[in-house]
Parts: sequence; C-alpha cells; structure tokens
Amino acid sequence: MRDQLELFFTALGFFTRLPVPAWVPWSSERMHHAARYFALVGWVVGGAGALGYLALAWLLPPAVAVVLSMALTIRLTGAFHEDGFADSCDGLGGGWDKAQILAIMKDSRIGSYGTIGMVLMLLAKAAALVELASPAVQGAGVALALLVAHPLSRLAATVVLHRLPYVRADDSAKSVAVARPLAPAGLALAVASGLLPLLLLPPATALCALLAAAAVTTWSARLFQRRLGGYTGDLLGATQQASELAIYLALLAASRLAS
Repeated sequence: MRDQLELFFTALGFFTRLPVPAWVPWSSERMHHAARYFALVGWVVGGAGALGYLALAWLLPPAVAVVLSMALTIRLTGAFHEDGFADSCDGLGGGWDKAQILAIMKDSRIGSYGTIGMVLMLLAKAAALVELASPAVQGAGVALALLVAHPLSRLAATVVLHRLPYVRADDSAKSVAVARPLAPAGLALAVASGLLPLLLLPPATALCALLAAAAVTTWSARLFQRRLGGYTGDLLGATQQASELAIYLALLAASRLAS
C-alpha cells in the first residue's frame, strides 16, 4: 500500500502543481508505473473543480461560477494539458511532415493554430458547462460533468499512451519514463479509475459520455499514427482536452434529449 501511495503521489506531482510529501521518491521506473494513476489524478482535479463550482454558484451566476471553476482546474494542472493542445494544433495544423510537426510542437512559442484552437476549445467547454447549469436542462449538472469528464478524459490519453509508440527520441528522461505501455495490472487500474465515475450518471447518459470519449480516443490514435507514427506528450494533452470537451457535449446532448 505504501508503494502504491507513493506512485499516486508521483503521478499527482507530475500531472498537477499540487505539492506532494517530501518522502515520496522519484525514479524513471517509478514514473512509468505512476502512469496508471493518471485517471485517478482526474478525480482530484475534477473533484476540486466540482467543489469550486458548487461553492461559487451559491454567490455568483452560473456562468461566472463555471469560468472560475475552469480557472481553478487550469491552475491546479498548470495548464499542462491546454498547453499540449495548443502545441498540437500548431504542429498538426502547420507541419507537413513528421520532422516539421515535431519541431513546431517543441517550439515554446504559440502560433495561430494553437491560439485559435485553445480559445475555441475553452469557449466550447465553458458554453457546454453553462448550458448544463441551466435549470431547463435535465440530467447531468456541472458538478457531475466535471467529476466524470476529468477522469474519463485522462483515461482516453492513457489508452493512447498504452497503444501507440512514443516518437520523440530527444526528450528528457522524465518524459520518456512515462512513455511505455502499462502492465496489465496497471492498465486495469487505469481503466477502473476512469470508468468508475460513470456510475454517478443514468445508464443512457453514461453510455453517451463513454462513446464520446471512445470516439475521440480512436480518432486521435489513428491521426497520430498516420501523421507521426506514434504520440508525444503534447498529443496526450490534446487527447485529454478533446475528450473532455466531447464528454461535456455528449452529456449536454443526452440531457437535452431527456428534457
């Protein structure tokens, strides 16, 4: 149990800006095994976002509470995944071949594709969550949407990590350490962590969210394989962000159909 707790804290320290205990060791091998807790880190981020929204919604209009809740989750992760999404938009949008795409994604500057993609993605997430906060919409509310989408979208990125090869040979040892397929036990834990929050939803609504995440995961994996022959850390962030948005849209569609 101590070993697994250390792995969880390792994942929490890598994927968020939250402090971890000083007694948690780090090594390349432990970082690899900690990837199994990526979806469980989504429980922490989604739970913080849900609690933040519920507290803010007592005092502020739903739209303001949604935006501030999003800001809270972005702060917790250090915009880790949003940055990957922007870099992926720049690379895949402006690059013609594998070498050019990888070079563009490694550039710390953000281009037109990345700016437009990130702005539209954040606006779409905010709009979907505001709609889910409407009393006229029956079904999953904002808090439930956050609790489900953050773990499930991180499972989507974990599946891409597990299925595709890592294509950067010049990355830091810390990044490469994560970039290996999970062992069966680790994969089972990741899947359980990502899927368990779906039990909070009605079966039909949960199925819509699952199908949306699966569709984005499948499409992303095929795109990455075709364009690059595998994935990078930025592309995992893009998968997480695209899946999160798709889940919100699926929950909204299911809620509207149930109204």
